[in-house]
Amino acid sequence: MALTNIGIFGRRNVGKSSLINLLTGQDTAIVSDTPGTTTDPVRKRMEIPGIGKCNLIDTAGIDDTGDLGEQRVAKTYQAAAQVDVALLLFTANLFSREEVQMLNALREAQVPTIAVHNQSDIVPLDPAVAMDIMHKYAVDVVEFSCARIDDTLRRDETDMLLAYIEKAVAQAAPFRERAMFDGIIPDKPKRGKQHRVLLVCPIDSEAPAGRLILPQTMAIRDILDRGAVATVLQPAALRKYLRENPVPDLVVTDSQVFGEVSGILPKKVPLTSFSVLLARSRSCYPNYLEGTPKISRLQDGDRVLILESCTHHSSCEDIGRVKLPALFRKFTGKQLEFDIVSGLDQITRPVEEYALIAQCGGCMITSKQLYNRLKPAITKGIPVTNYGMAIAYMKGVKLSADGIG
Repeated sequence: MALTNIGIFGRRNVGKSSLINLLTGQDTAIVSDTPGTTTDPVRKRMEIPGIGKCNLIDTAGIDDTGDLGEQRVAKTYQAAAQVDVALLLFTANLFSREEVQMLNALREAQVPTIAVHNQSDIVPLDPAVAMDIMHKYAVDVVEFSCARIDDTLRRDETDMLLAYIEKAVAQAAPFRERAMFDGIIPDKPKRGKQHRVLLVCPIDSEAPAGRLILPQTMAIRDILDRGAVATVLQPAALRKYLRENPVPDLVVTDSQVFGEVSGILPKKVPLTSFSVLLARSRSCYPNYLEGTPKISRLQDGDRVLILESCTHHSSCEDIGRVKLPALFRKFTGKQLEFDIVSGLDQITRPVEEYALIAQCGGCMITSKQLYNRLKPAITKGIPVTNYGMAIAYMKGVKLSADGIG
């Protein structure tokens, strides 16, 4: 089950940190009467019944002031585009410019939002205010207080809030990730038939010592969950394996060795890559399918944006910074310019300046974060592709709509 990012937004001192601490049952965030105590987003993972794994994100106040305050508010708005569900806290029935601007940003990012009137033990929620917010902005409004003395009332309010969060998570379903082999390997094996998947895994120099890269680990887990058989080997062992074993139902490899592996496999064996399967599990896959062939239309002087979802030290074997740009230039025969943006850093150039955007597999970010990352380009009709799909295309591996070649 995918991790759900739940963002807590609101003015300073409306109880955002207190709510995080209440939900986690720990002193996760610093609580103080001093405005502006939370300066950067604070994250805490937990498990919520009915929802699963969650990342609760505490943010700086949307009414912060001064030069540093404006930077903190900018960070908060940045977080708004990266969450799956939002809780927008307000108190004393004050829902004005700051709250409306934040709500509009969340709606623009298609984030299901719950308006939470906190500190209701001090000033109860005015039903007229609640109705006005519900009618104007089409969001649920919940009365709450992190400081209820009555344990039963506090538990009831918490259960009610969790029920609304569960409802909001369901609304975020279009951005929920599907499993890597969904629709490729049966959920349950037929009697007497086990699906056999061969994973050809070159040792990635960018992976931490002693570990597989995350998409490889995810693939193995999904294969096992489906009752299928996973066999893992390096490219050098592929010929010997095929000589001595039955033909596998599917082969998955690293995009960088597509050519090597496809040259060894019998033509009838389906082939794909970890990166393609990961892209297929995300919300932007149809956009990748449409955008990838546009690589052939790149012209001299075109600028290509490479988006990495994580930050790491670059090496001479780095796929996004070294190998992919070299492959683009070789395939197109054009003089291309490349910009690289890592993590979830801001894209400094206007997206209109790019002829193509290539996004990595995105194993370190959610489907929603990936969608909002690419949305400005998609909206403006700029083609987008994925590392694995771009490499497959440029190496002559034709992929079907299901990501299988």
